[in-house]
Amino acid sequence: MNKPTHILRPGKRVPSQHKSTDVAPRAVKPEGVFDGTTAAEKVSGSDPLLACFAAVPRGAEELAGAELDALGIGGAKPGKGGVSFCTNRAGLYRANLWLRTASRVLVQLATFPCSGPEELYKGVYAIKWPELITPDMTLAVDCSLRDSALTHSGFVALKTKDAVVDRIRAACGSRPNVDTASPDVRINVHLHKNVCTVSLDSSGDSLDRRGYRLERNDAPLRETLAAAVIALTGWDGSIPLADPMCGSGTIPIEAALQAAHIPPGLQRNFGFQRWIDFDSALWERLCGEAEQGIRKLPLDLVTGYDLDSKALLLAGRNTVKAGLEGQIHYFHAALLEFNPPSDTGTVIINPPYGIRLGEEDDLRELYCQIGDIMKKRCRGWTGYVLTGNLELAKYIGLKASRRYVLYNGAIECRLLKYELY
Repeated sequence: MNKPTHILRPGKRVPSQHKSTDVAPRAVKPEGVFDGTTAAEKVSGSDPLLACFAAVPRGAEELAGAELDALGIGGAKPGKGGVSFCTNRAGLYRANLWLRTASRVLVQLATFPCSGPEELYKGVYAIKWPELITPDMTLAVDCSLRDSALTHSGFVALKTKDAVVDRIRAACGSRPNVDTASPDVRINVHLHKNVCTVSLDSSGDSLDRRGYRLERNDAPLRETLAAAVIALTGWDGSIPLADPMCGSGTIPIEAALQAAHIPPGLQRNFGFQRWIDFDSALWERLCGEAEQGIRKLPLDLVTGYDLDSKALLLAGRNTVKAGLEGQIHYFHAALLEFNPPSDTGTVIINPPYGIRLGEEDDLRELYCQIGDIMKKRCRGWTGYVLTGNLELAKYIGLKASRRYVLYNGAIECRLLKYELY
């Protein structure tokens, strides 16, 4: 029988697991969060290190690593699709609370070779599940498979669930139930080249669900991607930022949250809050420290513009829900009516990509307008356009000084930077 290696559990022990182009790995250190000691210095005998993996949108791995470093969590190793790092329980809580570009944070329990159902079952069964899940809790299993002998994610999830509940039933006499919608514990199984990694999902709902977006309009920009775009611009809140096509306000809100030092996870719950070893006092302290560092933004620092009055109404509601009431100014205006509020600043535009057949013809004029606005109205500013259509981008008519690769879901995009002298 192949025994799993690196069997660990949250709050007990853990070793570590597990390029994009033109990435600026820089993050603004949140105020009121980090006291100056390193993660290693904070670890005591009763709170050993956990091996963690922060999943991020492709292209934003270096940014997430920089965020972790700014939080005092050193030694992060960016890789494809995420960042591996070691931290203690406080660092795990802090990462979920503060990471802007990550979609979830996993805590590794075990890694073992797996080329068939029997190896999968034995490897999962060997984990000490009774120390993690009680019979009266609920669980769910998520799977991702790539280049492995086992190819059916539903089968792998079912086999994993069987091993977990069988181990708990053998130890406790009864078993937990499955709840795919809102489980107490979400288990993540990653199978790559016949190596299986079993983790606990400490985030619960994806971290892009900040809690401020009340409704989702057509093709909304994911919050984590918006945060990655803002990080790549290097904007730090010292100059104005404007979005002439803001829609429901994701880019202005993410920028304002950063400038106001508001943690993106302050208004939501996390998976680790349902774990057996959840430290509510520690969590309350970290949230309290974060709240003390929040600042109010000056007028006209962040502005948004859109022709769609319904989208602007939604943006206003989202802004209030995000705790930024009165700190982002929205204007009902077409793109051609955009007038920058100052002589210098950062302008970010996320136009439609023309994914559907026939849409490109309708969007060429829009991309031409973007170029005209930047050339005629935004002198002294730095412009950024996020697009998943490089053919349409040619109609902007300006030469990009830098190009960053990002992914909007499965769509490969470019963040184009324009120096507007």
